[in-house]
Amino acid sequence: MFSKACEYGIRATLFISQESQKERRASLKTIAGAIDSPEAFTAKILQKLAQENIIQSAKGPHGGFFITPDKKSIVLADIVKAIDGDSIVNGCALGLEKCSEEHPCPLHYAFANVRGNLKEMLETTTIEELTTRLDAGLGFLKT
Repeated sequence: MFSKACEYGIRATLFISQESQKERRASLKTIAGAIDSPEAFTAKILQKLAQENIIQSAKGPHGGFFITPDKKSIVLADIVKAIDGDSIVNGCALGLEKCSEEHPCPLHYAFANVRGNLKEMLETTTIEELTTRLDAGLGFLKT
């Protein structure tokens, strides 16, 4: 459903959030290992997330990636949009450019409910909520 970059971006953000709660900054190497992602690919994703002000980074001996407390209210939709754009909630299920109410693809009406539910979940699920689930052992970031 999401691109691999977006999946890694969500996982990285959640890992960084967990580390930030412990008042620690996470290095690229630590993040990549924690989410089972190639380092070079992770670096590009983290750069994009930092440019969109979802995560922050600091250089130097005590540097790394972190999330400030005011960013815990960021919703999944912000991460998805930063990496994949908004096509998952606004685009055609079959990837057609001109799919619309006036000119629908065969899945247009069936996908409308799925898209609506997905959009609601992405717009209401916060980083803080998911971090809390991880901390409680109700989920994991790596198999």
